[in-house]
Amino acid sequence: MLILSKKVGLLAIFPLLLMLSPSLSATPEIGQKAPGFMGVDSNGDVRKLADFMGKPVILEWTNHQCPYVRKHYQSGNMQRLQRELTEAGAVWISIISSAPGQQGYVDGDKANQLTAMRGAYADMVILDPSGEIGRAYGARTTPQMFLLGKDGVLRYMGAIDDRPSARKSSLKGAVNYVRKAWEAFKAGKPVRQPVTKPYGCTVKYASER
Repeated sequence: MLILSKKVGLLAIFPLLLMLSPSLSATPEIGQKAPGFMGVDSNGDVRKLADFMGKPVILEWTNHQCPYVRKHYQSGNMQRLQRELTEAGAVWISIISSAPGQQGYVDGDKANQLTAMRGAYADMVILDPSGEIGRAYGARTTPQMFLLGKDGVLRYMGAIDDRPSARKSSLKGAVNYVRKAWEAFKAGKPVRQPVTKPYGCTVKYASER
């Protein structure tokens, strides 16, 4: 059994977590099992995607300093969607893949402060400073969204909506792809647009060597 103290530095234990996550080499594909992962959340707890098997899961890549992310949070749009879907039975996981020193990087305390300040309804925030989880999912932008069925199969991936703008006014009349995908999933129907082009700020991964 792996026992991790919350006092252990997050960056120090990430290599160990990655060794325990061989499926990180997978690539996401609609209709196939989503890549498994293990990560540390903002409270210092180890989380595994496999723990949520049997429940639909929403993955949200985020960066609080990104203007596109700010549009959705400052308007309350993201929080409304989070509340709607979590109350309907989804597990909502926000993931921060910004590397140390890069835009959007936060530690656990800061992540919790942001959650409280914005009134977010995510079930947890997973910190991914190594970028391994983000790269496994091919996450390119913030925000970028994924919907996994109860069986862990990927049902939707891409943008939150059809308005690639950082302006709050663009939300009026926008088609929310995530909500549409969720409604189809709950109705037992295929998602009409299972893949859309994500928009926003680039994920601030650590520089490749």
